[in-house]
Amino acid sequence: TIPCFPLQRITGQLRLERTLKLQPPAVATLIFLAVLAFPAFLLGINQDRLKEKLTSRQMDSKWGGKSESINVTLNVEQACYTRDALAKALHARVFDYLVDSINKAMEKDHEEYNIGVLDIYGFEIFQKNGFEQFCINFVNEKLQQIFIELTLKAEQEEYVQEGIRWTPIDYFNNKIVCDLIENKVNPPGIMSILDDVCATMHAVGEGADQTLLQKLQMQIGTHEHFNSWNQGFIIHHYAGKVSYDMDGFCERNRDVLFMDLIELMQSSDLPFIKALFPENLQVDKKGRPTTAGSKIKKQANDLVGTLMKCTPHYIRCIKPNETKKPRDWEESRVKHQVEYLGLKENIRVRRAGYAYRRVFKKFLQRYAILTKATWPSWKGDEKQGVLHLLQSVNMDPDQYQLGKSKVFIKAPESLFLLEEMRERKYDGYARAIQKAWRKYAARKKYVQMREEASDLLLNKKERRRNSINRNFVGDYIGMEDHPELRQFVGKREKIDFADTVTKYDRRFKSVKRDLVLTPKCIYLIGREKVKQGPEKGQVKEVLKRRMEVERILSVSLSTMQDDIFILHEQEYDSLLESVFKTEFLSLLSKRYEEKTQGKLPLKFSNTLEVKLKKESWGPWSSGGSRQVQFIQGQGDIAILKPSNKVLQISIGPGLPKNSRPTRRNLSQSRGYSSRSQAQSYPMRAAPPPPGKFVYVRRQSTNRPPPAGGRPKPQPKPKPQVPQCKALYAYDAQDTDELSFNANDVIDIIKEGITFWLKCVAVHSTIFEIYGCTKPFKTRF
Repeated sequence: TIPCFPLQRITGQLRLERTLKLQPPAVATLIFLAVLAFPAFLLGINQDRLKEKLTSRQMDSKWGGKSESINVTLNVEQACYTRDALAKALHARVFDYLVDSINKAMEKDHEEYNIGVLDIYGFEIFQKNGFEQFCINFVNEKLQQIFIELTLKAEQEEYVQEGIRWTPIDYFNNKIVCDLIENKVNPPGIMSILDDVCATMHAVGEGADQTLLQKLQMQIGTHEHFNSWNQGFIIHHYAGKVSYDMDGFCERNRDVLFMDLIELMQSSDLPFIKALFPENLQVDKKGRPTTAGSKIKKQANDLVGTLMKCTPHYIRCIKPNETKKPRDWEESRVKHQVEYLGLKENIRVRRAGYAYRRVFKKFLQRYAILTKATWPSWKGDEKQGVLHLLQSVNMDPDQYQLGKSKVFIKAPESLFLLEEMRERKYDGYARAIQKAWRKYAARKKYVQMREEASDLLLNKKERRRNSINRNFVGDYIGMEDHPELRQFVGKREKIDFADTVTKYDRRFKSVKRDLVLTPKCIYLIGREKVKQGPEKGQVKEVLKRRMEVERILSVSLSTMQDDIFILHEQEYDSLLESVFKTEFLSLLSKRYEEKTQGKLPLKFSNTLEVKLKKESWGPWSSGGSRQVQFIQGQGDIAILKPSNKVLQISIGPGLPKNSRPTRRNLSQSRGYSSRSQAQSYPMRAAPPPPGKFVYVRRQSTNRPPPAGGRPKPQPKPKPQVPQCKALYAYDAQDTDELSFNANDVIDIIKEGITFWLKCVAVHSTIFEIYGCTKPFKTRF
């Protein structure tokens, strides 16, 4: 198979290099013909033909219009050149084959852009420099010319073409050195002269180097970048002066591969060997065979042609020392490298020039978002649009210039200003999109929560008119602001729901409790006065009950629009009242399903049983039970009438049982919910729910103005507002309650969906009272 041929060819090449056992006479002969058998077998060629082509070559001559082929026997030196030329040709062509195969394997069907990395030997200056250093330095000279053409020269020419005010920077253009090496005629370059000398060499190459030196002195001796001495010559490269020793120049350049050898390899029985030599002998037979120098020159020019099609970026490497150790800095060496790499001129051009340039159209497209006039597209002249953008960010006029078709920006900081402003604009728009999306997602989530909560009571319980479309807030107490309540909850437990509710005991006496729901438990937190100790007499929070979610047996509700619900647990039940019962039950149902993988049992009946807690006064104590009965009444306010072991609750009809939330009402009440939630957090005991508040204010009598002086202007008449009258006096029991007297008249500014009233005390402190006025007599 083909993958085996390269290894086979390399073995044949090594064998070939050991074949010639040359006799001292002038004519090359082979002592042992058997040594050719194995190389001939590996290369797939005839042994006799291999011997013939290694020791002789066919030369064509023309006499009077007639052509004649002469078989010329090679001397020892010529035979060695022929052998080495064939071995080198095989090595080079197999190497090219491998590279080409790898490239084809990595090639894609469609390539629009590509990135190439060129890593070559740097400039070489040794004590003794020969033909190899000459070729390497020539390639570096060509690459330096590209650097000058594409950076220093091209940049300054661009400023002139665009009409930019500019101070020219002097720099050394090494094109004159490249011409000195590679020119063909007028005057011929060093490589051309070298090829001529190698072509005229006869049987013996002795003295060819001196002949080359003499010709160089004759044809380019007066060149300003060329000097010679008795054993070599000096070239003034861009990196400095380099002296080259002439010894072996012609011998190393003679990489002659005659057509006889190509014809020999094309006669191989192996297809792979044939494919390595695709030359057309009928066309390529004319002309001089190529040399090592001519190949280097061709490859260098091909490389330059490839690089000129790209946009190169240069990485300049500086070698600080020869010891390859840290903290070893040879200043003279570094200074020399900085000088011959042209960094000084490059920095001078960069400093005096402009760091950024872009055609007007692309500049407008990139930064159009900065102003409304340019977004989404500029309607006027492109140059005026660019000027408008630069002025909109208050860029200093000395930091930019406008050419004929491009804008030039001097300092990178000025460009960074544009980029930062652009990023800020995109960031602002991105945040607006995020906000809109999150708002949409939150609305969708809350609508889903409302629908799920509504489905719990759908066709089972009547709904209140002003609560069915209410937004869900969750934490109506503001647990983060109340560490005295948070202490009873686990440190990492999430607060799903928190509200101050009313709890009824075995005598149906109402008392306030803070109801807290987490993913694991339900907490009921109350307050008691400390009876002993240093905090005696102070009111402290006390955990009254803790129920695990999975231990809830069921929840009982009536079929009417009241806010009463019963939590049934194994030990005893809790009779509670909350205006946010639907939200609480919805969240409790989700947590219960997560814990038990089942639905929360909800029971609906107008006669409910409440199991009481066992008393601790003796072994004969029993909890017993109480009954809650619901009857049809009038109005939206529940009227509670306890009688022995039965609590009778009457309330008027509400919305039909099949009522569901509507999106229109949800959007209308959204503006009130956020405001009400923010105001509810400071008031722990009685936070107002979402919806419109009922603001109330105590009336005060108008005092006459003091005598003397200019009387005060008459106050504007107060607007007529509804009023209510307190039926009895009440003394505040906590810091968030308000004391008032019987028969106090209170103005009702607004009526809301709940029965919490905000009042203003004498000292302008805001308090909240619950069901204290005449319309809400039965709720107190």
